[in-house]
Amino acid sequence: MLQSVACVELCRDPTSYPSRPCATRVPPDEITVNYRHGLPWVTLTLPSRRERCQFVVKPVLSTVGSFLQDLQNEDRGVKTAAILTADGGEIPASTLMEVLLRKDFKLVINDVACDVRCPRREKPTTEHMTEMENMKSVVHRLFTVLHLEEFQKKQEHHLLERIDHLKAQLQPLEQVKARIAVRSEARTGTLLWAGLALLSAQGGALAWLTWWVYSWDIMEPVTYFLTFANSMVFFAYFIVTRQNYTYPAVRSRQFLQFFHKTSQQQHFDVEQYNRLKDDLAEARASLRRVRHAFPVGAQAGTLREKD
Repeated sequence: MLQSVACVELCRDPTSYPSRPCATRVPPDEITVNYRHGLPWVTLTLPSRRERCQFVVKPVLSTVGSFLQDLQNEDRGVKTAAILTADGGEIPASTLMEVLLRKDFKLVINDVACDVRCPRREKPTTEHMTEMENMKSVVHRLFTVLHLEEFQKKQEHHLLERIDHLKAQLQPLEQVKARIAVRSEARTGTLLWAGLALLSAQGGALAWLTWWVYSWDIMEPVTYFLTFANSMVFFAYFIVTRQNYTYPAVRSRQFLQFFHKTSQQQHFDVEQYNRLKDDLAEARASLRRVRHAFPVGAQAGTLREKD
């Protein structure tokens, strides 16, 4: 990052900044502020060397504290330095130099106060402000275009690292979940076959009672009440579960019951597994959005997710 304040020789071309600050001997001791190339130049006499030195101030980046620190770094003889308002009020170190240079102030070096008069600058016109805003917009778009691919690669790298980390956490849980799912599926299938066997036994018993033991006239009311009882069972299922009694729904519900029961027995954290799966899906969606938003991601250098 460039320094906010630089000290240059008075005799050198102001457009080039030397790597090492230096100064020339000039008799006046007053502190002056002049604007050159759009930047304010603060000229003062260093107390130890009695040399005139110019500090180039970047108003938007420099603060009062950084200016005083640069002043002390330039001359080790500056033990104390402060900036006061024209009526003697102390100015905070966090104040921007752009704000400070709008009015006259006092620079106190080693308990010696010097009045500093700031030149009055004309306020920018509306046309000038519009041109500056347009220029800022162009610079911003240019910066975005130049750094778009680098930004995309950083985003992809971060998302891919997160996806790999989530996959590493999910891998042992996926193995445990697969074993529990196989066991729950087997128990659910056994229960369904048991239900089929029960219905078959019921039908066989009704047929045996109808044709071999009793007659249809006797068994007809029995089958009626048996059908009514089954209807009551289905309605009770709806009241308890708030779901229609359909075979796929019953099978899924029974599978989940077996799954959660087995998970508790094997200390499998279902909530943690679901949370990791949601985070993984969100990370993959973010990765797709990044690659879709920046066309440069379609180039050959695009990072890819590990299997």
